[in-house]
Amino acid sequence: MIRLGFLGAGNMATAMVSGIVKSDIPVSICAYDLDFQKCRALSNYGVHAVDSPQNLVQDSEYLILAVKPQNFEEALASIRDTVKKETVFVSIAAGITPPYISKALGFEAKVVQAMPNTPLLLGEGATALSRSSQVSDEEFSFVRSLFDCAGITEVIPNDKMNEVIALNGSAPAFLYLYAQQFIRYGVSVGLHEETCLHLFAQSLIGSAKMLTDSGKTIDELIEMVSSKGGTTIAGLSALRNGGLEEIVAECCKKCTARAYELTK
Repeated sequence: MIRLGFLGAGNMATAMVSGIVKSDIPVSICAYDLDFQKCRALSNYGVHAVDSPQNLVQDSEYLILAVKPQNFEEALASIRDTVKKETVFVSIAAGITPPYISKALGFEAKVVQAMPNTPLLLGEGATALSRSSQVSDEEFSFVRSLFDCAGITEVIPNDKMNEVIALNGSAPAFLYLYAQQFIRYGVSVGLHEETCLHLFAQSLIGSAKMLTDSGKTIDELIEMVSSKGGTTIAGLSALRNGGLEEIVAECCKKCTARAYELTK
Protein backbone atom coordinates (compact mmCIF):
# COMPACT_ATOMS: atom_id res chain seq x y z
CA MET A 1 0.00 0.00 0.00
CA ILE A 2 1.51 3.31 -1.13
CA ARG A 3 1.22 6.17 1.35
CA LEU A 4 -0.13 9.33 -0.28
CA GLY A 5 -0.43 12.67 1.50
CA PHE A 6 -2.23 15.89 0.62
CA LEU A 7 -0.88 19.14 2.03
CA GLY A 8 -4.00 21.20 1.50
CA ALA A 9 -7.54 19.84 1.21
CA GLY A 10 -9.32 22.31 -1.07
CA ASN A 11 -11.19 21.90 -4.35
CA MET A 12 -8.37 20.37 -6.38
CA ALA A 13 -7.38 17.94 -3.62
CA THR A 14 -11.02 16.88 -3.37
CA ALA A 15 -11.20 16.43 -7.15
CA MET A 16 -8.10 14.23 -7.14
CA VAL A 17 -9.20 12.15 -4.17
CA SER A 18 -12.64 11.55 -5.68
CA GLY A 19 -11.00 9.96 -8.71
CA ILE A 20 -8.34 8.02 -6.85
CA VAL A 21 -10.77 6.30 -4.47
CA LYS A 22 -12.85 5.06 -7.41
CA SER A 23 -9.78 3.43 -8.99
CA ASP A 24 -7.88 0.29 -8.06
CA ILE A 25 -4.69 2.18 -7.17
CA PRO A 26 -3.35 0.67 -3.92
CA VAL A 27 -3.03 3.76 -1.71
CA SER A 28 -3.72 4.94 1.79
CA ILE A 29 -4.46 8.68 1.87
CA CYS A 30 -3.78 11.25 4.58
CA ALA A 31 -4.37 15.01 4.50
CA TYR A 32 -3.60 18.15 6.45
CA ASP A 33 -5.16 21.58 6.09
CA LEU A 34 -5.22 24.62 8.35
CA ASP A 35 -8.99 24.52 7.92
CA PHE A 36 -9.84 21.24 9.64
CA GLN A 37 -13.35 21.28 8.19
CA LYS A 38 -11.84 20.66 4.74
CA CYS A 39 -10.07 17.57 6.06
CA ARG A 40 -13.32 16.47 7.66
CA ALA A 41 -15.01 16.68 4.26
CA LEU A 42 -12.34 14.44 2.75
CA SER A 43 -12.97 11.86 5.47
CA ASN A 44 -16.10 10.94 3.51
CA TYR A 45 -13.70 9.43 0.96
CA GLY A 46 -11.82 7.48 3.61
CA VAL A 47 -9.03 10.03 3.93
CA HIS A 48 -7.32 10.17 7.34
CA ALA A 49 -6.79 13.69 8.73
CA VAL A 50 -3.48 14.36 10.49
CA ASP A 51 -2.84 17.08 13.02
CA SER A 52 0.28 18.73 11.57
CA PRO A 53 2.17 19.11 8.28
CA GLN A 54 5.20 17.55 9.95
CA ASN A 55 3.29 14.34 10.73
CA LEU A 56 1.89 14.35 7.21
CA VAL A 57 5.30 14.34 5.51
CA GLN A 58 6.64 11.70 7.86
CA ASP A 59 3.78 9.39 6.87
CA SER A 60 3.85 10.05 3.10
CA GLU A 61 5.88 8.52 0.29
CA TYR A 62 4.22 10.86 -2.20
CA LEU A 63 3.11 14.33 -1.14
CA ILE A 64 0.62 16.36 -3.16
CA LEU A 65 1.29 20.06 -2.57
CA ALA A 66 -2.25 21.36 -2.90
CA VAL A 67 -1.93 24.79 -1.28
CA LYS A 68 -2.39 28.12 -3.01
CA PRO A 69 0.71 29.54 -4.75
CA GLN A 70 0.91 32.49 -2.35
CA ASN A 71 1.03 30.08 0.62
CA PHE A 72 3.81 27.84 -0.69
CA GLU A 73 6.70 29.59 1.03
CA GLU A 74 5.09 29.16 4.44
CA ALA A 75 3.95 25.59 3.71
CA LEU A 76 7.38 24.40 2.58
CA ALA A 77 9.09 26.13 5.51
CA SER A 78 6.83 24.20 7.89
CA ILE A 79 8.03 20.81 6.59
CA ARG A 80 11.65 21.62 5.74
CA ASP A 81 13.10 20.10 8.92
CA THR A 82 11.07 16.88 8.85
CA VAL A 83 10.83 16.02 5.16
CA LYS A 84 12.67 12.99 3.76
CA LYS A 85 14.74 13.19 0.57
CA GLU A 86 13.05 10.02 -0.72
CA THR A 87 9.64 11.73 -0.79
CA VAL A 88 8.19 12.52 -4.21
CA PHE A 89 6.53 15.95 -4.27
CA VAL A 90 3.71 16.74 -6.66
CA SER A 91 3.15 20.46 -7.22
CA ILE A 92 -0.28 21.31 -8.63
CA ALA A 93 0.03 25.08 -8.19
CA ALA A 94 0.67 27.53 -10.99
CA GLY A 95 4.26 28.70 -11.19
CA ILE A 96 5.61 26.45 -8.42
CA THR A 97 8.52 24.68 -10.12
CA PRO A 98 11.00 21.94 -9.10
CA PRO A 99 13.82 24.52 -8.57
CA TYR A 100 11.49 26.60 -6.36
CA ILE A 101 10.63 23.59 -4.20
CA SER A 102 14.23 22.35 -4.02
CA LYS A 103 15.49 25.77 -2.96
CA ALA A 104 12.81 26.04 -0.27
CA LEU A 105 13.59 22.57 1.11
CA GLY A 106 17.37 22.89 0.90
CA PHE A 107 18.06 19.88 -1.32
CA GLU A 108 17.45 18.59 -4.84
CA ALA A 109 13.95 17.24 -4.31
CA LYS A 110 12.05 14.73 -6.39
CA VAL A 111 9.34 16.88 -7.96
CA VAL A 112 6.57 16.19 -10.43
CA GLN A 113 4.95 19.38 -11.63
CA ALA A 114 1.29 18.96 -12.57
CA MET A 115 -1.29 21.32 -14.00
CA PRO A 116 -4.71 19.68 -13.60
CA ASN A 117 -8.14 21.26 -13.87
CA THR A 118 -11.38 21.08 -11.90
CA PRO A 119 -13.23 18.69 -14.28
CA LEU A 120 -11.27 16.01 -12.41
CA LEU A 121 -14.28 16.15 -10.08
CA LEU A 122 -16.34 14.43 -12.79
CA GLY A 123 -13.58 12.16 -14.07
CA GLU A 124 -13.11 14.44 -17.09
CA GLY A 125 -9.90 16.23 -16.11
CA ALA A 126 -7.04 17.30 -18.34
CA THR A 127 -3.63 17.31 -16.65
CA ALA A 128 -0.24 18.38 -18.01
CA LEU A 129 2.79 16.80 -16.31
CA SER A 130 6.56 17.21 -16.19
CA ARG A 131 9.23 16.00 -13.77
CA SER A 132 12.63 16.78 -12.34
CA SER A 133 15.54 14.49 -13.22
CA GLN A 134 15.53 12.98 -9.71
CA VAL A 135 12.14 11.32 -10.30
CA SER A 136 12.39 7.73 -11.54
CA ASP A 137 10.27 6.30 -14.35
CA GLU A 138 8.40 4.15 -11.81
CA GLU A 139 7.68 7.12 -9.56
CA PHE A 140 6.51 9.26 -12.45
CA SER A 141 4.29 6.47 -13.75
CA PHE A 142 2.60 6.22 -10.36
CA VAL A 143 1.97 9.96 -10.17
CA ARG A 144 0.59 9.95 -13.69
CA SER A 145 -1.80 7.15 -12.74
CA LEU A 146 -3.27 9.39 -10.01
CA PHE A 147 -4.43 11.82 -12.69
CA ASP A 148 -5.23 9.25 -15.39
CA CYS A 149 -7.94 7.78 -13.18
CA ALA A 150 -9.90 11.04 -13.45
CA GLY A 151 -9.29 12.14 -17.03
CA ILE A 152 -6.44 12.39 -19.50
CA THR A 153 -2.78 13.35 -19.06
CA GLU A 154 -0.13 14.78 -21.36
CA VAL A 155 3.61 14.95 -20.62
CA ILE A 156 5.25 18.22 -21.65
CA PRO A 157 8.70 19.81 -21.21
CA ASN A 158 9.53 21.36 -17.84
CA ASP A 159 9.99 24.78 -19.38
CA LYS A 160 6.45 24.87 -20.81
CA MET A 161 4.48 24.27 -17.62
CA ASN A 162 3.62 27.96 -17.28
CA GLU A 163 2.56 28.25 -20.91
CA VAL A 164 0.21 25.25 -20.72
CA ILE A 165 -1.90 26.75 -17.92
CA ALA A 166 -4.04 28.75 -20.34
CA LEU A 167 -4.83 25.58 -22.30
CA ASN A 168 -6.09 23.43 -19.45
CA GLY A 169 -5.59 24.73 -15.91
CA SER A 170 -7.35 28.06 -16.35
CA ALA A 171 -9.24 27.11 -19.52
CA PRO A 172 -12.45 25.94 -17.79
CA ALA A 173 -12.99 29.44 -16.37
CA PHE A 174 -12.47 30.99 -19.81
CA LEU A 175 -14.94 28.55 -21.35
CA TYR A 176 -17.48 29.18 -18.59
CA LEU A 177 -17.31 32.92 -19.23
CA TYR A 178 -17.74 32.32 -22.98
CA ALA A 179 -20.71 30.04 -22.34
CA GLN A 180 -22.26 32.54 -19.95
CA GLN A 181 -22.47 35.19 -22.66
CA PHE A 182 -24.31 32.87 -25.07
CA ILE A 183 -26.72 31.77 -22.36
CA ARG A 184 -27.40 35.39 -21.41
CA TYR A 185 -28.17 36.13 -25.04
CA GLY A 186 -30.66 33.27 -25.16
CA VAL A 187 -32.41 34.53 -22.04
CA SER A 188 -32.48 38.09 -23.43
CA VAL A 189 -34.45 36.91 -26.48
CA GLY A 190 -37.01 35.00 -24.41
CA LEU A 191 -35.62 31.48 -24.03
CA HIS A 192 -35.53 29.73 -20.65
CA GLU A 193 -32.13 29.81 -18.99
CA GLU A 194 -32.11 26.05 -18.33
CA THR A 195 -32.89 25.35 -21.99
CA CYS A 196 -30.04 27.63 -23.09
CA LEU A 197 -27.64 25.98 -20.65
CA HIS A 198 -28.49 22.45 -21.82
CA LEU A 199 -28.26 23.28 -25.51
CA PHE A 200 -25.02 25.23 -25.29
CA ALA A 201 -23.35 22.79 -22.88
CA GLN A 202 -24.16 19.85 -25.15
CA SER A 203 -22.85 21.85 -28.09
CA LEU A 204 -19.56 22.26 -26.21
CA ILE A 205 -19.43 18.54 -25.40
CA GLY A 206 -20.24 17.51 -28.95
CA SER A 207 -17.82 20.00 -30.47
CA ALA A 208 -15.04 18.78 -28.18
CA LYS A 209 -15.66 15.21 -29.35
CA MET A 210 -15.54 16.39 -32.96
CA LEU A 211 -12.17 18.00 -32.26
CA THR A 212 -10.70 14.80 -30.80
CA ASP A 213 -12.52 12.05 -32.70
CA SER A 214 -13.61 13.27 -36.15
CA GLY A 215 -10.16 13.22 -37.74
CA LYS A 216 -10.81 16.62 -39.25
CA THR A 217 -8.79 19.81 -38.78
CA ILE A 218 -10.29 22.76 -36.93
CA ASP A 219 -10.60 24.70 -40.19
CA GLU A 220 -12.48 21.76 -41.74
CA LEU A 221 -14.81 21.56 -38.75
CA ILE A 222 -15.58 25.27 -38.98
CA GLU A 223 -16.29 24.88 -42.70
CA MET A 224 -18.72 22.00 -41.99
CA VAL A 225 -20.92 24.38 -39.99
CA SER A 226 -20.50 27.40 -42.24
CA SER A 227 -22.90 27.45 -45.17
CA LYS A 228 -22.05 30.19 -47.66
CA GLY A 229 -24.08 33.30 -46.87
CA GLY A 230 -25.66 31.62 -43.83
CA THR A 231 -26.08 32.40 -40.16
CA THR A 232 -22.78 30.91 -39.01
CA ILE A 233 -20.77 33.01 -41.45
CA ALA A 234 -22.50 36.13 -40.12
CA GLY A 235 -21.68 35.20 -36.53
CA LEU A 236 -18.07 34.27 -37.29
CA SER A 237 -17.61 37.59 -39.04
CA ALA A 238 -18.79 39.43 -35.94
CA LEU A 239 -16.40 37.46 -33.71
CA ARG A 240 -13.43 38.09 -35.98
CA ASN A 241 -14.23 41.75 -36.54
CA GLY A 242 -14.64 42.12 -32.79
CA GLY A 243 -11.09 40.92 -32.28
CA LEU A 244 -11.75 37.46 -30.79
CA GLU A 245 -8.38 36.09 -31.97
CA GLU A 246 -6.49 39.01 -30.43
CA ILE A 247 -8.47 38.83 -27.18
CA VAL A 248 -7.79 35.11 -26.76
CA ALA A 249 -4.09 35.62 -27.47
CA GLU A 250 -3.92 38.41 -24.89
CA CYS A 251 -5.80 36.26 -22.37
CA CYS A 252 -3.24 33.46 -22.74
CA LYS A 253 -0.30 35.87 -22.50
CA LYS A 254 -1.66 37.44 -19.30
CA CYS A 255 -2.27 34.02 -17.79
CA THR A 256 1.29 32.89 -18.59
CA ALA A 257 2.84 36.12 -17.36
CA ARG A 258 1.11 35.75 -13.99
CA ALA A 259 2.44 32.20 -13.69
CA TYR A 260 6.00 33.50 -14.14
CA GLU A 261 5.35 36.17 -11.52
CA LEU A 262 4.30 33.48 -9.03
CA THR A 263 7.52 31.58 -9.72
CA LYS A 264 9.71 34.44 -8.52
